Formats: sequence, structure tokens, C-alpha cells
Amino acid sequence: MAEKLTGKQKAAILMIALGQDAAAEVFKYLKPDEIEDLTFEIAKVNKVQLDQKEKVYEEFNEMMVAQQYISQGGINYARELLQKAVGENKAVEIITKLTSNLQVRPFDFIQRTESEQILNFISGEHPQIIALIISYLPADKAGEIMSHLPSEKQIDIARRIAQMERTSPEMIREVERILERKISTVMGQDYTMTGGIDALVEILNNVDRTTEKTIIEGLEEAEATLAEEVKKKMFVFEDLILLDDKSVQQVLKNVENKDLTMALKGSSEEVAEKIFKNMSKRAADNLREDMEYTGPVRVRDVQEAQQRIVAVVRKLEESGEIQIARGSEDELIV
Repeated sequence: MAEKLTGKQKAAILMIALGQDAAAEVFKYLKPDEIEDLTFEIAKVNKVQLDQKEKVYEEFNEMMVAQQYISQGGINYARELLQKAVGENKAVEIITKLTSNLQVRPFDFIQRTESEQILNFISGEHPQIIALIISYLPADKAGEIMSHLPSEKQIDIARRIAQMERTSPEMIREVERILERKISTVMGQDYTMTGGIDALVEILNNVDRTTEKTIIEGLEEAEATLAEEVKKKMFVFEDLILLDDKSVQQVLKNVENKDLTMALKGSSEEVAEKIFKNMSKRAADNLREDMEYTGPVRVRDVQEAQQRIVAVVRKLEESGEIQIARGSEDELIV
């Protein structure tokens, strides 16, 4: 029965039931690790039972309808309509499944505050509290605040954000009480994902180059392994579209053709076109031919090739041969 399936298993069944074309469209909106996880689940499915498919379809339809109702008039409006359609108990069940994505985000009140005011507000707090608050802010605002913190505090907070994984609703409520602000509504008792390496990387991609360098070097001294993980994700392969044409051409001069062939097998069309337009027609045609003859490849091999190219990008940036736009406009070189 579908009720006994995990979320990933339900997603795999849904993709199989939708067919290859529709599933491929869905995959375009997923992150590489999500694609790999979902592909793995699909591969484990030998046969989809009719009752499983029907249950998954039914649940998916209910969730989409509920989401549409919520968008139109909020949770209470959605609950009332669902009660009329499927009964009170079922309506509550559907709404409950959606609440983790519909809850008011903790520290929502502070997200609408100017960065300078937030900085003044949190500067005297314990580093762990600052790390918690910053991890909930949009990456651009978080990066701006990090840039204006003292360098020794930047490193400490960066480390705390990267090592933060799950924070309980009780802890969030306590922090909000300490800050003497209104309590954000935490719906349900699920633990809230916050922080982590990905959150820190997003923040660092929005700070100025000096702040980034200070934090990375500090992490290298205190937590070498953690620093390496952060550096691997600082500039991802898909970010090649953010480089100007001259920088892309410089990158292409320094990468192996076999790495480029493998990397583009798993890239978006936008990235591929960015690469092709910065090559001669003959070189681009040869690259397309190499990609075609390579055939199916493992996701892991694609990711490793992309990471090698990213390493080249970072090396060229460190040597000053290319520029990567980050932080505020004041940091850009024109």
C-alpha cells in the first residue's frame, strides 16, 4: 500500500507512472543529488502494483489541489473546501502533510528588516544564536551581514553554520523568546532543517572576496576537512553561465577536453551553449561529436569531471586571471 512507502519511493512510482517524457521535465527542476537519489529509487522498483500507482496518483492530486486552495485563500480556506470535498478527517490529513512547507518561517520578522539594523540587533548575541539567525536569512542578506562582522567572528559563525544540521522548534522558540520578539508559528513537531554546508556556501557566494578569503583560511586552520568540503561547493559547474565570455575562453584553455566532454553530458542546455559559443565552430562540432560517441555515463563520473573544471575556475580566480562576480556591486571590477 502507498501509505507504507517512503516519500522517495512514492516519487519514484510517480515518475514511472508519468512516463519518460514527463519525468524528464520534472528532473529539470531537481538538484543533481536529488536526481541521483530518485534515479536510484526508480532503479530499485521492479514492478509497480496497480493499487500503489492509484494511491500515489490520488495522494499527489490531493496535495496539488490543497496547494492550489492555499494559494487562493490560505490554509483555513483550503481546509474548508477540502472538508466539503473529502470530509473533515481527510482534509486535516492532507493539510497536515503540507504544513512543513507552509509554516511561517522562523525569524520571518527579521527577514524584512534592513541588514544594518539586523547587524546592530544581533552583534552582541552569542555566536550560536547569530549563526542560527543568519542561516534563516536570504543568502544575499546573510552574506552582507557576514561581510560586516569582525573577521574572528566570521570564522566562528561560518563554522557553526556549516556544522548546524537540525534545530528543534523548541530551540527556535527559546531563541526568539531570548530576543524578545514575537514567536514564529512552528506547525507540527517536525525538526526544521537549517544551516549546513550548503547554507554556508550560499552565504559565502554572496560576501565580498576579502570576507570569503578570511573565512576560508580560518576554516582551513580550524577545520581542514570542513574547509575542503565548503571549497568544493563554492562555485558549482552550472555557475559557468555567470562568467563573461573572456573568462569562459580562459577556462577552456586550461581544461582537458575529456573532462569537458564528460562534464557537459550532465549539464543544462544553457551551460552547454555558453561553452559552445566561446569555441570555434570546428572545436564545438568536435566536442558535440565526442559527447555523442561517449554514450551513457555514470552520474558520479560527470560530477567528478565538473568538479575538476570548477577547480580550474577557482585557481584562475585566485591568480587574478578571471573575475567571478560576487557580493555587492562595489566589489565588481569593470
